[in-house]
Amino acid sequence: MWTIVQVPEDSTRPLSPGKTVFPRPGRKRRPMTAPKTQKEKASKRKKVLLTIISVVVLLGILATAGFFIKKLIETKYFFCKRSFKFIPLAETCDGKDDCAGGEDELTCVSSFKVNTTFPVRLTSSSYVLQVYSAGAGWRSVCSDDWTQQHTQTACKQLGYTNKPSSSKVSVSNLMSSMKSGPFTAVRPGTTTTPLHQATIDRGACRSGSVVSLSCSDCGQVGSQDRIVGGKDALIEDWPWQVSLQQGGRHTCGGTLVSPSWVVTAAHCFAGSKKELSGWRVVSGRTYMGTLGGSYVDRIILNGDYNAARNDYDIAMMRLSSPISLGVARRPVCLPPKAFGLTAGAIMTVTGWGYLEENGNVSPSLQKAAIPLIDRAKCASPPVYGGMITQRMICAGFLEGKIDACQGDSGGPLVYFTSAQWHLVGVVSWGYGCARERRPGVYSSVDEMLNWIHTVIEKNP
Repeated sequence: MWTIVQVPEDSTRPLSPGKTVFPRPGRKRRPMTAPKTQKEKASKRKKVLLTIISVVVLLGILATAGFFIKKLIETKYFFCKRSFKFIPLAETCDGKDDCAGGEDELTCVSSFKVNTTFPVRLTSSSYVLQVYSAGAGWRSVCSDDWTQQHTQTACKQLGYTNKPSSSKVSVSNLMSSMKSGPFTAVRPGTTTTPLHQATIDRGACRSGSVVSLSCSDCGQVGSQDRIVGGKDALIEDWPWQVSLQQGGRHTCGGTLVSPSWVVTAAHCFAGSKKELSGWRVVSGRTYMGTLGGSYVDRIILNGDYNAARNDYDIAMMRLSSPISLGVARRPVCLPPKAFGLTAGAIMTVTGWGYLEENGNVSPSLQKAAIPLIDRAKCASPPVYGGMITQRMICAGFLEGKIDACQGDSGGPLVYFTSAQWHLVGVVSWGYGCARERRPGVYSSVDEMLNWIHTVIEKNP
């Protein structure tokens, strides 16, 4: 007889029922893994740090490589932004439009010829202020009714101005050719009128004195020759000296005459050196360097420059933005007209030029003290004869030994007086370096003052 046994149904209740647990929102169970040791944590941090360093080093290498590649390209090619192509530098500034819109002909060296007289000047070692008009010529300005505002107006016309001041010079103390005039004086209420338009002629100065101006702190240094036979120099003692570099290479010297303007030699821009973007003005350095430097937006040659005769060998460069002045960067003073230098006056020439004829550029700034040579002696047949023009001065030693050389071109020849250094010459030319009866020849700044002031005025 079969017996049917009833099996109970599976129960869903736990065998050992306890307190029911409901999960709380936002809470998760921790993974059941072993905790990391301090050694493993340090290893991970080290790997992250090494990765970061590797990335930084790689980026630095790429940036450096990119910089030097860019520099290398700039020494050979000009980039046309509009047509997005490169052309050889030799094809720039050649009168032909090789880029779209003639882009390669827009930023080039230009020339400027002066056919007018700049109407304001300082003259003699007393820095007497004079104004010019076509009918009356040059007239010394009386101190009658002169104000500080007149001082500021006159100095602004003359260029670089910083804390200008004026003083009085008795007519009786002027050089004999100036004692009898002609004279002029400012009219009342003309403090901001250009000075040459604000005066009225007079037979004599009511005050018995004329105006002497000091327009800036130019030519001052904090303390006090390679140049062949020269000595090591510090830029803080010659802070107006700059290096003109094309394609990252020192080409010429130059002289700061304001925070925005550099005076140099016209022959520095011969050949294929006429495109502005390749030029940099490096300032404030004793030791030659190529990094950095100021961009240039104007290079203006004297329109009368004669390359065959080295005559009117002067040019000016305008910086794209003014440099910040300091102990290693400061303009030199332009001299007054008729400065009165005589043969034998000791001057200083500075630069990074060759240490010897056909040698190498000096890595550090050099200086040399040299005397002014009498013009008649320098223009005599045993020396340079008829090659010396009115726009040139000679300085150095007829026996040789000390001289400027290649690489010094365009640099300053300066003279110290009245607690300031003045730019009297620009390194121009010579036969060899430090040869006997072949002294250095310099462009005369005194003869070029009218051109310099006019260029600055017309390119504000």
